[in-house]
Amino acid sequence: MRVELIRRPNPSPLFSAVSPLLALAIMILLGAIMFALLTPKGPDQIVTLQERIQFSSTALYTYFVEPLTEIWSLHELLIKAAPLILIAVGLSVCFLSNNWNIGAEGQFIVGAIAGSIIPIVFPGFGGPLVLPLMLLMGVLGGMAYAAIPAILKARFNTSEILSSLMLVYVAQLFLDWIVRGPWRNPEGFNFPESRSFNADAILPEIVSSSGRAHYGFVFALIAALVMWFLLNKTLKGFEIRVLGQSPRAGRFAGFSYTGTVITTFLIAGGLAGLAGIGEVSGAIGQLRPVISPGYGFTAIIVAFLGRLNPLGIVAAGLVLALSYLGGEAVQMLPGGNISNKVASIFQGFLLFSVLACDTLIHYRIRIALRAGAAG
Repeated sequence: MRVELIRRPNPSPLFSAVSPLLALAIMILLGAIMFALLTPKGPDQIVTLQERIQFSSTALYTYFVEPLTEIWSLHELLIKAAPLILIAVGLSVCFLSNNWNIGAEGQFIVGAIAGSIIPIVFPGFGGPLVLPLMLLMGVLGGMAYAAIPAILKARFNTSEILSSLMLVYVAQLFLDWIVRGPWRNPEGFNFPESRSFNADAILPEIVSSSGRAHYGFVFALIAALVMWFLLNKTLKGFEIRVLGQSPRAGRFAGFSYTGTVITTFLIAGGLAGLAGIGEVSGAIGQLRPVISPGYGFTAIIVAFLGRLNPLGIVAAGLVLALSYLGGEAVQMLPGGNISNKVASIFQGFLLFSVLACDTLIHYRIRIALRAGAAG
């Protein structure tokens, strides 16, 4: 016996459109079951079904609704959404061209390191040019790091999945080494962190004195609009889509496969690098051994939840940013037994829900029996 997937001749346009919403509903259902299974009392105490349901409903409210009821939380939502949207918009360009850049986390880190050279190595350098130069260096750093798997694929047909993913760990280890070694703050009491950025190197807040949300979110919105225009209104966007769907047809049309591979990786790496320096300059204010809770990997879910559409990615980025805030808030529930990995669990639920919905909408399952099995 084997299970086969048979492509549906006419997939439902309605279900295809609402697939992300179905995935969200499934994620919430799975989350409710998970919270109900977490014992809100001691391991030796009996917990009734009603208590489990009540605890589950309270946890879901704390996770998805409570972070949206306070101005401070809304600012934090924008802070966490900005890197997710920036990275996911770049990844959507790669994925549409059938180039699987899984290393955005590494490009994010290298962008943060490259953009931090001025405030760390030259702390006395100030003025209005500091921040633009930092952002430019962050973009170039991310592009340079993304160019490595791009060139390897274009020149040697190396798997970009493996090369880009392995480079993530190189970037993480390099960040850890440089913060604990050459760039450690000489006045930081031996803590593994760089010197704090000066005022000229800090990304300004969107609205002063009302919260911490900075211009990184504005950059994310601009990037989404620019990439939407590129993909839908320009010849280059048409070239990316054609080569992604059929490289052979694209070559017959005169499109450059090698050029598209490198271009899409550079776009993704540049936006990831911008997200990296935006996070360091806007939210953290210095380099630390860990500057990302996994934005580069979570952005993959954001890209697919947004249907690889830059405008849809904006909404998806806000949803996934909420998962980080909710994961922090739900740990404070009294009597709960909730791990700090709950946000990763919800993101995993969402990823599998998206994949399952898209698969079942476009394919039907057929169980094939071996010949003679009935006898």
